[in-house]
Amino acid sequence: MKLEELEKYNEIVVQVHDNPDADAVGSGYAIYRYFQKKKKSVRLVYGGRLAISKSNMRLLVSELQIPIEFVEELDNPELLITVDCQYGQGNVQRFEAQNVAVIDHHSTGKSSDDMAEIRTYLVSCATVCYNLLTEAGYNVNEDRKVATALYYGLYMDSNQLSEISHPYDRDMMDFLQYDRNLISRLKHANLNIQDFETAGIAILRHNYVDKHRTAIINSRACDPNILGLIGDLTLQVDCMDICIVYSDYPNGYKLSVRSCLLEVAANELAGFLTAEIGDAGGRSEKAGGFINAEEFQKQYQGQSIEAYFFRRLDEYFEGYEVVHYEEGIRNKKDFRLYTKQAGIYGYVDLSELFAPGTSCKIRTLEGDVLMTSSEDLYIMIGYRGEVYPIERKIFERKYERTEGSFERKFEYPPSIINIDEKKSYELMTLAKQCKAVPGAKIYARPLEKPTKVFARWNYESYMSGNKGDMLCYSEGDEQDIYIIKKEIFENTYA
Repeated sequence: MKLEELEKYNEIVVQVHDNPDADAVGSGYAIYRYFQKKKKSVRLVYGGRLAISKSNMRLLVSELQIPIEFVEELDNPELLITVDCQYGQGNVQRFEAQNVAVIDHHSTGKSSDDMAEIRTYLVSCATVCYNLLTEAGYNVNEDRKVATALYYGLYMDSNQLSEISHPYDRDMMDFLQYDRNLISRLKHANLNIQDFETAGIAILRHNYVDKHRTAIINSRACDPNILGLIGDLTLQVDCMDICIVYSDYPNGYKLSVRSCLLEVAANELAGFLTAEIGDAGGRSEKAGGFINAEEFQKQYQGQSIEAYFFRRLDEYFEGYEVVHYEEGIRNKKDFRLYTKQAGIYGYVDLSELFAPGTSCKIRTLEGDVLMTSSEDLYIMIGYRGEVYPIERKIFERKYERTEGSFERKFEYPPSIINIDEKKSYELMTLAKQCKAVPGAKIYARPLEKPTKVFARWNYESYMSGNKGDMLCYSEGDEQDIYIIKKEIFENTYA
């Protein structure tokens, strides 16, 4: 669904869920402003039993002058758009309307008709709205109030940006031009005395796993952001490198993960803890997730959630190996020589884009790769959209430049960001074609267990591979070590 498709209606009501949070209010306000600028008769409302009362929400509404109304009834509007919720669900008061549209990021529920835009892969509804507005040609950064409301919605729904994983969420986080002073004030108006007591009680009752330098903390039900606050404070203790904070919810367990270990990315650990029973997202230092109570009981019947965390933590630490490029390949047993098959690939010469020494990050569907540009680095783009840096000398040994641009379509077009200037460049518009040199060879073997590789070009984070993926190094260069996913390797090497 596109916003332009809804412009045929003149009387529009934008409704957010009962007891609205920052994501609902920010998202609803952005959609309200779009139709207001289209000269429509538009209102922003919510229902339920309680009016907005939290101090941060009252400050948000007041400072941005958001005209949100607490209503008990509506007069059958021509179009009702439910935002950050779905019509007919339990958390949104039902009002009669001639037509209903839905904008949301939750996977539950159903829309009343075909007018729905539900993107469950995004962490916030604010991101859904940001993308819809951008696609409609609405420059969000020209409306500072909308940009600020959307940013705060993302901030709060992602547990203070700790659960962001999709590149569209990261794009919005990086490029919105919001009111930093107001966001700072909102951050410091987020807790009340009950939240403060909740954090204190949880910390007092912590469990500590000495062999893994990890704290496991159960908090009573609270705002998810309190879990992150507890985790951040815990990592300031000198003997704690990792913290897992969780809270019981009616339908499962919300958790927040923090890590200050280079070898343990918080988002990876959160994904491990929620595998097959929930979902997770985030970054290397901060992440979060949710465990579905029904799925947990099916797979771990009779086991307490606390015992589950202790057991899975042991399995995680015992279940992977680490490879550092500086040490080379210690044991070459089971490595076989493979030849790269003919194929067309994309490449970008970084020296044509950035001055040497520029701090930048490659943004892909799989995550961000931090790096420093140099005259000796290229960016490679594979046929499935995989993106990685490659040294010029290795590129010239493995590939031949060919005429023409590299044209492919991927779910998320990879980009590269100049960190200092906060400017993004789409790699597909810059990519040129190359082909594999006949006979280019690497050594590889299947991984027997999950493995983390600290590569030469990205030593501050690691590449992850699972059992069956391929651990590789270049013929003639034992420090050029990396991982290729199994399905990609099978299609590119013989």
